[in-house]
Amino acid sequence: MDHPRMDPRRRVAGEIAQIVGGAVHGQLQGQLADQVKRRLSAWNDPRAKLDRRYRRSSRVLTFWLIVLAILAVVGTLTLVGALPSAPGVIAAIGLAGTGVLAVRTKSKMREIDTARRQLALAPVRTPLPARSSAARQPMERLEDAEDTLRELLRQLDSAALTSVPTDSVAQARATGTEASAAIRAVSHQLQAVERARDTAPPLDRGPLVDGVHRLRAQLDEGVEGYCGLVAAAGRVLAESTASNPRQVLGDATDHLAGLASALRDISHWTRPESP
Repeated sequence: MDHPRMDPRRRVAGEIAQIVGGAVHGQLQGQLADQVKRRLSAWNDPRAKLDRRYRRSSRVLTFWLIVLAILAVVGTLTLVGALPSAPGVIAAIGLAGTGVLAVRTKSKMREIDTARRQLALAPVRTPLPARSSAARQPMERLEDAEDTLRELLRQLDSAALTSVPTDSVAQARATGTEASAAIRAVSHQLQAVERARDTAPPLDRGPLVDGVHRLRAQLDEGVEGYCGLVAAAGRVLAESTASNPRQVLGDATDHLAGLASALRDISHWTRPESP
C-alpha cells in the first residue's frame, strides 16, 4: 500500500520540471509568435503583393493567348472552307473580344511592373528585433531617424535651396547609409549574443551578459551620432540662408563617419574572453 505522502525529493523534482517546462513553453511560444509575425510581414510586404498581382496577370494573359490561338485556327479553317461560315463568324467576334482583354491584361502588367521598379528604388525595411531584445528600442529610433534624414536631405538637395552645396548633401547621404549599415551590424551581433546568453548554462552567462550591456551601449552611441546628423541637417534647412551651411553639415558628417568606422571595428567582436 502506497504512502499517502509524496516523497519530498519527488515533489521538488516535479516542481522543478513544471517550472522548466513552463519556461520552455513560454520561450517556444515567443519564438512561434515572432515567426508568425515575420511571415505575415513578408506576405503583406508591398513588393510581395505586386509580385503576386503580376503572376496572376501573367497567367490570365497566357489564357487569353491560348484562346486567341484557338480562335485563329478556327478562323483560318473557315477561310479555307474546312469549316462552315458560322464558326468563322463566332471566331471573328471572339478574336475581337479576346484581343481587347489580352491588351488590357498586358497593359495592367506593364503598370504593375512600373510600380515594382519604383518600389525597388525605395529603401528596404529590415525587420525590427524582437520586443524582448535590447536592440529593439535603438533600432526603432534609427528607423525614425532614417526617414527624417531622407526627407531633410531631399529638401536640401532641391533647386529651391541653392545655398547648400550638392556635394555636401551627397556626402551626408552616403555617410548616413554607411553608418546605418554599421549600426545594424552591431544590432545583429547584440541579438546573437542575447541568444547565446539565453541558451548558455547559468555559470557561463556572466561574460555574455556583460557583452550584451557593452553592445547595447555602443548601439545607443551609434544611434545618438546618427540623430546628431539629422539635427544638423534640420538646422541647415531651418536656416537656409546661413552663411556657411557646408561647415554645419560637414562637421556632423565627419563626426558620423568616424563613429561608423568605430562601429565597423566593433562588429568584428565575437564574444568576450572567458575569465
